[in-house]
Amino acid sequence: MSLGAIALQVPIDETIAAAVVGIIVLIILASSIKVIREYERVVVFRLGRLIGAKGPGVIIILPVIDRFRKIDLRLLTLDVPKQRIITKDNVTVDVDAVVYFRVNDANQAVVKVQDYVLSSSLLAQTTMRDVIGQVEFDEVLTKREELNKKLQSILDDITEPWGIKVSAVSIKDVAIAAEMQRAIAKQAEAEREKRSRIIMAEGELIASEKMAKAAVFYSKHIAAMRLRELQTWAEIAREKNMIVVTGGDSQNLGPLLGIINEKIKGSQTNISNNSNEEQSSSA
Repeated sequence: MSLGAIALQVPIDETIAAAVVGIIVLIILASSIKVIREYERVVVFRLGRLIGAKGPGVIIILPVIDRFRKIDLRLLTLDVPKQRIITKDNVTVDVDAVVYFRVNDANQAVVKVQDYVLSSSLLAQTTMRDVIGQVEFDEVLTKREELNKKLQSILDDITEPWGIKVSAVSIKDVAIAAEMQRAIAKQAEAEREKRSRIIMAEGELIASEKMAKAAVFYSKHIAAMRLRELQTWAEIAREKNMIVVTGGDSQNLGPLLGIINEKIKGSQTNISNNSNEEQSSSA
């Protein structure tokens, strides 16, 4: 008997039923086989009880009785929205940050917390408000690295039972009101003015000390004082559009020359006396 004859003998209803059953079986098998990537894990619950995390590779999920949840193990970036915070010294600032974390234990991330991403985001917001509120505004600007490490440590300790590891926390921006910006600009300007005045005062102190020493030296050496005066005139005379007018003190040049001549004559007399003494001693 041929196949065609056999097929004609089989009722049409049974053929359709067998085809439907075959299609259902194929659908069930297709839905039962799952392919899990290397960076993913599947947490399986069988009749409500935790079976555990499976993957990577090909896994089989029993229809109807198994429920699963897929978890990404890659490093996730959580953008903490801008928070308006009042610092310890009553300065209102707007601070936003970025949190980098990943799932260490997929089972804990599913069992311990309903939505670990949302929970981590809300926790980061409240923790940042608490930490920034305990420091002054200057510390927020100058000690940002220390604040990042403190935030990371607090978040990591709280999220560790959830199977989450916080890798890093970075404060992105610190914004203040326009009135506070003007106040800070005035403060910085006053600080610069203070430093400039201190530097100028130190320079004047050193200059006055040097001038006092120079005055003592000039009082003992009149000729040096006169030479300095002549040097000053020479420096002024380099500008061709200027006229040097000397005062009455310029007449002191004559006595100065007389003193110099007396010194020269005295030295010559001492030389002649020394030569006479040598001659008499030799005789």
